[in-house]
Amino acid sequence: MLFVELALIRWVTSNNVYVTKATNFVLIASFLGIGIGFLNVKSNRNYLRWTPVALLATVAFVLGFPVILGTLNTGVNPYQGLKDTAALPQPLSLAVIFLLVTATMAGLGQGVARIFVGLKPLSAYRMDIAGSIAGIAVFSLLSFLNQPPATWGFIACGGLIAMLAPKVRWWQAGAALAIITLLSLESFIPNQIWSPYNKLSIVNSSTGPAPGLYLSANNIPYQAAHTLPILQKYKPFYFYPYQHIAKSQLKNVLIIGAGSGNDTAVALHEGAQHVDAVDIDPQLLGLGRDQNPARPYQNKRVTVYSDDGRAFLQDTDKKYNLILFALPDSLEAVSGQSAVRLESFVLTLQSLQTVKKHLLPGGQFSMYNYYAPFLLSRYATTIHDAFGRNPCQNLGPPLGGRRMAVLTANLNGPVQNCSSYWQGKRVAPVIDDRPFPYLPTPSIPISYLWMLGAILAGSALLIRIGGSRGTYSGMRKYVDLAFMGAAFSLLETKNIVAFALLFGTTWLVNSLVFAGVLIAVYLAVETARHVRLPRPWILYTLLLAALVVAWLVPADSPLGLPVIPRFLAGAALAFAPVYLANLIFAQRFADVERSGTAFATNLLGTIVGAALEYLALITGYQFLLIVVGVLYLLAFATRPRGRVPSPAG
Repeated sequence: MLFVELALIRWVTSNNVYVTKATNFVLIASFLGIGIGFLNVKSNRNYLRWTPVALLATVAFVLGFPVILGTLNTGVNPYQGLKDTAALPQPLSLAVIFLLVTATMAGLGQGVARIFVGLKPLSAYRMDIAGSIAGIAVFSLLSFLNQPPATWGFIACGGLIAMLAPKVRWWQAGAALAIITLLSLESFIPNQIWSPYNKLSIVNSSTGPAPGLYLSANNIPYQAAHTLPILQKYKPFYFYPYQHIAKSQLKNVLIIGAGSGNDTAVALHEGAQHVDAVDIDPQLLGLGRDQNPARPYQNKRVTVYSDDGRAFLQDTDKKYNLILFALPDSLEAVSGQSAVRLESFVLTLQSLQTVKKHLLPGGQFSMYNYYAPFLLSRYATTIHDAFGRNPCQNLGPPLGGRRMAVLTANLNGPVQNCSSYWQGKRVAPVIDDRPFPYLPTPSIPISYLWMLGAILAGSALLIRIGGSRGTYSGMRKYVDLAFMGAAFSLLETKNIVAFALLFGTTWLVNSLVFAGVLIAVYLAVETARHVRLPRPWILYTLLLAALVVAWLVPADSPLGLPVIPRFLAGAALAFAPVYLANLIFAQRFADVERSGTAFATNLLGTIVGAALEYLALITGYQFLLIVVGVLYLLAFATRPRGRVPSPAG
C-alpha cells in the first residue's frame, strides 16, 4: 500500500506540472482513500475488487491528459497537453486526479483493513508498520537503480493480483496487464531516462541558430548544453562572473547546480585550474559527461559530486577562489512549485554565510538566474546581509516577466571591474526556518486557501458518500485519534524538513527519514506490547517536554557538528517526540473496540495535519511544534476516560 502511494506521488508529479504546485496533493488523496477503505472493512461495497480498474483509469488519465510547460513567454497559455493541444483546466485536471487516486487507494486500504481487523489492534498496527518499512525500502532501492515506471507498475500490479487471489477475474488481470503495458510504453520512449528525481527528456538538435543538447525535466524545459562559441554568442551571462576575477586567481572553483556541464565548461575555458562540480541528480551529471559538446566532466581538472549543494558546503573542508550558484533552483523557478513550496536551503541567508566561510582571501561568490523583480531584490539583500555590502549586478535579457541577472560579491571588498551595484529596495532574505524564497511575504496565497478548502470539503463529502453506514457517528468516539493523526502528520513533516537541512534534500535522506520515523513507531509499538506503560497523563507530559526541548533548540544548531554527532543530535531531537507520541497512540489503540474505524479516523486526521502544514508559510517550521503540542493537548482532552490497557492490549 505504501509502495503504491510513493509511486503515485513520484509518477503523477513527473507528468502533470499542476501537481508540482500542490504539495501533499497526492499524499492527501492517498490518506483519504486508505481511510475510506478502512471504514468499509465490513461493508458490502467491494472497493478492492475494482482497484485494478481504478489504477488503470489513473494511469490512462495521467498519460492521456498530461500537463506540459510549453513556453515561458507572457501573454500565452504556457500549459500544453499531448501534441501541442491545450492542457485541461487546472481545477478539472487536479479534481480528476484526486478522485482517481482516492479510488485506487480506497481499494488497497480495504484489502489491508480486512486483514487488519482480524488481528489484535497492536499486532495489526505492528505488521502495518513493518510492511510500510518494506515498501519504503523497495521504492528506495528502485530509486537507487534508476528504475522507470514500468518496474513500479509491475511490482504494484503483482502485489494487487496477490491481494485479489485466488478469485482473480479476467478483467482484473486484463487491467493489470494494461497498466504494465502503458507504463512500459512510457518507460521506453526513446531519448527519455528516469532518475531518482526527474523524468529527463533529451533532444539533440543540430539545426537552428543554437544547436545543442536540450533537456526537459518532468515536462518542464530545464537545461540546454551548447558549445562554447554558442554560449558566448547567445548566453553571455555564463561569462559574466569571470569579468570580476583574474585568471591567476582561478585555482579552485566550486559550482553548485552544475547540471549538464555548461558552467563547468566555461570555468575551464576561463582558466580554472580545478573545478568541483556538484549537482543533486546523478543522471543529469551522466548526460553532461557523455553528451555535452565540450565534454567538461571528462576533463582531469574536474571532480564531479552527486550531492545536495547545501549538504556539500556543510560537509566539505575545502576553500575556493570562486563559488558559483549556477541555477540551483532552475527547475522549481519555472515549474510553479517555487511560487510557494520550494524548501530551498541552498538559497537562505545561513547558506550564504556558509559560502562565505569557504572562500579564500580575495575569493568571489556569484549566482545567477532569470529573476522576477522582487526575487532579484531578495537575493541581493541576502548577499548584502551575508557579505556586508551590496552585490555587483550584471543584467541580461528578459524572459517571461523575469530578467537575467548575475549577482557577485567579493569576500574582502569591492568587486573588481564592476560598473553597476545593486541599489534596489530591500526585501527580507529567507532563512532556514522559512526557506520559501519565492513567497514575497509571510502568507498563504489565496489560490492555496481555495485549494485546501476544496480538498477538505471534498474529503468530508467523499467520506460521507464512500464510508459505510453511520460513518461519522462511529468515528466520533475516536476523535482523539484524529487529533493524534493531525499532530503526527505535522511532526513527520517537521522532521523531514529538519533532516533535509542537516543532510540535504536528496532522495536517500528523505527515504532514511521516512524509515527512521517508522522504525521509531515500530519500537514504540513493541514497547507497548511488552511493557506496562505509565498512565496517559505521564506520557503526555513527557511528550510535551520533548516538544518543548525540540522547540527551544534551533533546527540548524547541529550543523556545526561532524556528520555522526550531527546525526545523533538530529535524531534525538526528531525521534524522541515520535517515539513518545506513538507510545500514547499504542496505549490508546490497544483498547479500541473497532480497530478498522479507529485506524481510519487516525488516518483521516492526517488530512487536517497536511492542511495545517501550510501554516509554515507564515510562521516557519519551528512554530509547527507548537501546533503539534496543541493538537496533542486536544487529543488528551478528548480521550475516553477508563482503564489503562495492559501491555498486550
